[in-house]
Amino acid sequence: MLEAARTTSPASRRATPPTWLVVAVACAGQFLVVLDVSVVNVALPSMRAGLGLDAAGLQWVVNAYAIAFAGFMLLGGRAGDLYGRKRMFLVGLGLFTLASLGGGLAQDGWQLLLARAVQGLGAAVLAPSTLTLLTAAVPQGPARARAIATWTAVGAGGGAAGGLVGGVLVDVLSWRWVLLINVPVGAVVLAGAVRWLAESRAGDRRRLDLPGALLVTAGLATLSYGISQTEAEGWTAAATLLPLLAGLALIGLFLLVEARTAAPLMPLGLLRVRSVASANAAMFVSGSAMFSMWYFMTLYAQNVLGYSPLEAGLALVPSSLSVVAGSKVAPRLMRAAGPRTVATLGTLTAAAGFGWQSTMSAHAAYVTGIMLPGVLMMLGAGLAGTPLAALATSGAAPGEAGLVSGLINTSRTMGGSLGLAVMSTVAAAATGSGHVPEALTDGYALAFRTSAALLLGGAVLMLVWLPRRSSTVSRG
Repeated sequence: MLEAARTTSPASRRATPPTWLVVAVACAGQFLVVLDVSVVNVALPSMRAGLGLDAAGLQWVVNAYAIAFAGFMLLGGRAGDLYGRKRMFLVGLGLFTLASLGGGLAQDGWQLLLARAVQGLGAAVLAPSTLTLLTAAVPQGPARARAIATWTAVGAGGGAAGGLVGGVLVDVLSWRWVLLINVPVGAVVLAGAVRWLAESRAGDRRRLDLPGALLVTAGLATLSYGISQTEAEGWTAAATLLPLLAGLALIGLFLLVEARTAAPLMPLGLLRVRSVASANAAMFVSGSAMFSMWYFMTLYAQNVLGYSPLEAGLALVPSSLSVVAGSKVAPRLMRAAGPRTVATLGTLTAAAGFGWQSTMSAHAAYVTGIMLPGVLMMLGAGLAGTPLAALATSGAAPGEAGLVSGLINTSRTMGGSLGLAVMSTVAAAATGSGHVPEALTDGYALAFRTSAALLLGGAVLMLVWLPRRSSTVSRG
């Protein structure tokens, strides 16, 4: 009997790993995914020199990842529901890690762009599983709110840390390590996932809705491509309008197919769940305003105030810490005031920070020109992100958890891509043909002012539409 206990105890421990280990592994995967959205920005000049890329090629180093990421997110979420969340976590992370190795070793521009696209595909499979595994491991209630807060903080911190991590790696090593650093980290997370994550999936054995998956992926990817063209071509150029219209048409056809198929990729009834629909709409709006903050703050620090890439990354460390703090404080406030109130409060706090930043000047001091408004913006982002993620995942049936996780990530990513394109166009219109610090400052300031107005509209949307409390009733 003693021998039997010795042989079954390890298996038992593997079957029920400590909750904190599951949270840690899931958050590590999310950190890698979000970090790679922004970490390459400071390495672009070095990539251009090393591989001979032109301006369009540099733009696609960023866009190849973002388009694949957004386009395949729903497919990745549903695949996790049907084939296993742990399995898709491992597949996505493995693909992401191998693509990082390929990108770091690239000897030509097309090799780097291909690696970035495959990275985005791996991230799209991985990202929905990170949140689904976490919510499956932690029961509904305060403990889950704290776990989601950690997931939100780690994700936001990954985006915030991109500039700092990239600056350090480029200055100390080379641009290749911006990608190669993912290889040892990914290997460690893979080993932890194999050891500690438990498999979960939806109860049914439905086939993957392939026509729906192809339509939504093609639609989102085409729409993302059109958005990426706006900065270079403008909103009225054929190179922008044609993919935007084609993307919208494909998404419309996807909705038509989903309404008629027996086993849809995204049951349209899910959008009738108030918590799911409203939280995703709010995440889209807030993401479209907040995502551009890191982009413009980095440009302002380097192009106007004369900071180096590493100094610009260090300048945003307080903002990175504030988004983590906001995410960790949010669950306590949610218990007292409810998720709707906390999400609205966070959005208004961020709007105040964006409004303050819009008063920037070409000769601002660090404390008042970058640190304090940045802290306010990202504190609000941390406060708002946790309740929105909690609301979005609380109103769906267990078999749709992966889909809902993919949907909230898609809303944030697509909102951020569209917002960055819009804000870049706004900034360029205000800057005009001038490239002196004062002209650049005027453009950046208008972008922050526009984001502040958008966030105020988002706060009104949250007050009117978000449910007061998280729903524990699944859709029938």
